[in-house]
Amino acid sequence: MQDAKQNFAQKLRNAMEKAGYEPRPSVLEREFNTRHWGKPMSLHGVRRWLRGETLPDHRKLATLSQWLQVPLQEFIEEPSPPGKPRAGEPSALWHTGMGYDDRKLFEAYLRLPVPQRRIAREVILAIVRAHAADTERQGKN
Repeated sequence: MQDAKQNFAQKLRNAMEKAGYEPRPSVLEREFNTRHWGKPMSLHGVRRWLRGETLPDHRKLATLSQWLQVPLQEFIEEPSPPGKPRAGEPSALWHTGMGYDDRKLFEAYLRLPVPQRRIAREVILAIVRAHAADTERQGKN
């Protein structure tokens, strides 16, 4: 059971970083409690999640999954050996269409500290929204 708690803690920290949040108890407490409809978590409680001392119940796991955009199954299943996909896991096809330049850009993005990644993500999303608005405007003309 201890391994499951440690695995969850690592997955939670990774998911927070990937989503652009520092994996700190104060950040987790604030962000979780603004999204969860049940009893709020204490700083001590979320710290125990991050340390791998306890596991959240199913309702709290669902909130974490939705907030961090991580499938619930990923939070609760054991990791597979490196290089071997889990049973029923679709292969990652999104990267096959990327060229060399795109891959290098994405690797550079992943090396950035979390605050800079958040800024880069917001800039890209603003460009996407502007492009979508232009496309929609041209379609109406």
